[in-house]
Amino acid sequence: MTTSTENAKTHTLTCRMAAEAAAIERLCQVTRIRGFRIEQMQVQTDAGELEISMTLSGERSIDMLRSQIEKLHTVLSLQPEAMPSPGTAADMRQTA
Repeated sequence: MTTSTENAKTHTLTCRMAAEAAAIERLCQVTRIRGFRIEQMQVQTDAGELEISMTLSGERSIDMLRSQIEKLHTVLSLQPEAMPSPGTAADMRQTA
């Protein structure tokens, strides 16, 4: 079985959740079911809350995934992070 990653886009989301049993498991399940792959995940705990930063890849709309994650009862906030465009740093070096 081969998967096409040529059209996959990369997104980064930061999610703040209540530190409840299986909260991370539900977040991962929603992400997988909606057609995204978790490339990187970082989790920190703070005063009974989880701060989760995820780098995702997928071909589907990130807005659809965000809508589904926001419906999880443990989610307190969800924010996208800007991803640099490929070649941006190289373009800046060439013009300097």
